[in-house]
Formats: sequence, structure tokens, C-alpha cells
Amino acid sequence: MKSLFNVVLFLLLAVYQSHAIMFRLQPNMQKCLKDDMQGNQIVAGEYSITDAPGQKINYVVRDSKGHIMSQKEDISKGKFSFTSEMYDTFEICFISQVPPTHRGVVQDVALDIKKGIETKSYEGIGEAAKLKPLEVDLKRLEDLSDAIVQDFAMMRKREEEMRDTNESTNNRVLFFSIFSLCCLLGLATWQVLYLRRYFIAKKLI
Repeated sequence: MKSLFNVVLFLLLAVYQSHAIMFRLQPNMQKCLKDDMQGNQIVAGEYSITDAPGQKINYVVRDSKGHIMSQKEDISKGKFSFTSEMYDTFEICFISQVPPTHRGVVQDVALDIKKGIETKSYEGIGEAAKLKPLEVDLKRLEDLSDAIVQDFAMMRKREEEMRDTNESTNNRVLFFSIFSLCCLLGLATWQVLYLRRYFIAKKLI
């Protein structure tokens, strides 16, 4: 029974794993990464950057409307977190700045982003509530199940919105096609009548 429970917990954790990434940032350049976030969801990140004397790296996090959600200058290692109000896409940009008197070098940036239940510390929750290890695992499993249900509900809502958009687009295309056909038929009729009057006036028919 316990082995089955561990398998289920492992599979759910595999679905909700943190997004860790490492990339190289060229001197006096910027690199941006985008990701989705749900409404009322906590997004936490941890970054570390290789040291380069004389160089400076800043980061800024914006939503799709350009609002700044988090930013900091001259970073080397640290954390950030923010909460989303609605479903949106956020963008995090790392910007390299090198003085003209220095020769820039490439820096490595390691970024680990966690969202929702990934940001919870179940060890701290278990210690505060004096829960047993199995109870902590059950709490984690319950939160994971709730998060999966919410994700499916969000996916279903987005599928319904996309279906409505497709149906609306199909209706508009149909009406536009009918309107275009009517315009072409009207134009063809007018041309026939005009040419008939012209030929009659010229006594060609």
C-alpha cells in the first residue's frame, strides 16, 4: 500500500516539477523568458550568475501589459516572488551592462522558477502543525490533486473560449462569403445590363 502511495506521489510530482534552466548571457545583451501563470498564484524564482568583474546584470519581471512585477539591479544571486491577480503571461528579462572601459565576457545564468504548490515548504508546514511524515505526504498529495483539478478546469475553460472564437470566426467568414457572392452577382448583372444597353444604343443587336 505504501509503495503504491509513493508511486502516485512520484507521478504527481513529476507533473508538477520546477522549471530550472541555465543559459549564457552575452555582454551588453538581454535575454527574456516567458511563462504562464494562473490567477492568484504565487510565482517564486531563484537565480545565480557567474561573477565577472566590472560587469553588471539587472533583471525585471513584467506581465503581458508591461506592468513591472519585480526588478532588481546589479544582481549575482538571490530570490524573487510575486503573486498574479489573473491568468496571464509573465516575462523575465536579464540585462547585461558593461562599461565602455571594460571588455565584456559571457556570463552563465541559472534560473529556477516555481509556481503554485511548488513554492510551499511542506517540511515547515509539517513541523509547525506537528504532522507525521505520512500526514505531510498526504497533505502534499491533496494539494497536488487540487492543483491538477484546477489546471484541468482552466484547460477546459480555455478550450471553450477557443471553440467560441472558432465558431464566431466561421460565422463571420460565412457572412463575408455570402456578401462577396452577392456583390459579385450584382456586379455581373449590372455589367450585362450595361453592355446590353450599350449594344442596343450602337444598334449592334
